[in-house]
Amino acid sequence: MRKTPAAVGSALFFAAAPGTVAVLIPWWITGWEPRAPLPVALMLPIGLVGVVLTLAGAVVLVQAFVRFVVEGLGTPAPVAPPERLVVGGFYRYVRNPMYVAVLASIIGQALLLGRFDLLLYAAVVGAAVAAFVHWYEEPLLRRSFGAEYDAYRAAVPGWLPRLRPRDS
Repeated sequence: MRKTPAAVGSALFFAAAPGTVAVLIPWWITGWEPRAPLPVALMLPIGLVGVVLTLAGAVVLVQAFVRFVVEGLGTPAPVAPPERLVVGGFYRYVRNPMYVAVLASIIGQALLLGRFDLLLYAAVVGAAVAAFVHWYEEPLLRRSFGAEYDAYRAAVPGWLPRLRPRDS
């Protein structure tokens, strides 16, 4: 796949998948209306952590999508997968940076808005994503990239990022 079609496909998938999971559904659940379940003195630092998580999640997510186009010559969408295994950028720290970023963004919104319902939603999303990765994505990557994926999988954790990047 050439980079331009991969970029267009990735942009469309970005809006459809993480855009729905991390933006549209949280908005639908909350209307982005804050609640104050804690004293104001606690809400300010918790809200600040929420802003940091939400923004960090967005940065990681965009960078991971760009990696699929530039390094993988494809998209994150299952219908147009990458030609090469993507192992650079944030993929040097964790095998699933997109999913971690989406969860961070949802949790960040929950903290920022003081919304327990978004924490419950994040737990449901996390469970669904973990099942998808385990039962679909990892077997597919093993079939597609063989020993290269096995070596990558052995060197980089799936969900909790390493403190130091893996050498590419």
